[in-house]
Amino acid sequence: MSELQHIGVLGAGAWGTALAETCAKAGRDVTLWAHEADVADTINAAHENTLYLPGITLSDTVTATGDISELGDCDAILAVAPAQHMRGVLEAFAPHSGNAQPVLLCSKGIEQGSLKMMTEVLDETIPSAIPAVLSGPSFAADVAKGLPTAVTLATRYKPLGVALMNAIGTPRFRPYWSGDLIGAEVGGAVKNVLAIACGISEGKGFGRSAHAALIARGFAEMTRLALAMGAERETLAGLCGLGDLVLTCSSEQSRNMSCGLALGRGESLKSILGGRRAVTEGVASAPAIVALGEKHGADLPICQAVNAILSGDLTVDDALEALLARPFTSEGD
Repeated sequence: MSELQHIGVLGAGAWGTALAETCAKAGRDVTLWAHEADVADTINAAHENTLYLPGITLSDTVTATGDISELGDCDAILAVAPAQHMRGVLEAFAPHSGNAQPVLLCSKGIEQGSLKMMTEVLDETIPSAIPAVLSGPSFAADVAKGLPTAVTLATRYKPLGVALMNAIGTPRFRPYWSGDLIGAEVGGAVKNVLAIACGISEGKGFGRSAHAALIARGFAEMTRLALAMGAERETLAGLCGLGDLVLTCSSEQSRNMSCGLALGRGESLKSILGGRRAVTEGVASAPAIVALGEKHGADLPICQAVNAILSGDLTVDDALEALLARPFTSEGD
């Protein structure tokens, strides 16, 4: 497959901006589309996204635009809009998309209502696109600073996977190819909900033993759902499953973990989200993940408890009490 030199990035939040800078460091020309015109103007004038990624100087080869049509002739697209807005952004881009244009989906979540994965949303909005998924343990600030990071890059077409790895990879940003799109997507979506659970436990002062147990039992839920949907077990044991879960559940840098932490300390969800500009994907994905579990016959008690708390059906204390009162069973169940 030919070299992918011109990369388009749909979404100029912290993650989209960090990926744009990573592509530039890999020697690519980058066109970064921003929904907010002032964000694009600031990036072009100051070489910095002062709103979403302050303190990071961007390369001269990153050019921002508010005109989505300017990404139409890019060799590949990185779609980094929040999961619940991905459909709208892809629909807006669809008239300008090139034939058989590779689209690397970089957002972690499941569309509410439709219960669609991002690859399914892409197939419905830009059927001619070639899908790929980027997922794994990667905080935007770490990646933007050039700190060592490893991620999963999943696509069924290995030549495309190799081309994308060469296009975006650097010695400090290491993609590993996988052919398992489902595993990459499920791992990335479910870990956000589990991180809220770990944050709640931390906020309640339950200690490190409970925290470790939640990660382990949460990993069992993630794997259970992914396998029921057709994923490969080894994918979930890798970067986009266990790796991402450990990172997101262990640091207040995670919006999902910090959301749970505040909930565990008694703050209301409304006040937590009201003070944030960035999206907390686990809050939006929780009901969809629970619905997918019911659809595929996968038991997801931790995700169900988190969803009940977020929806207001149970208080934090009642949800925790219900989890702890579950019958004893074997670890494989």
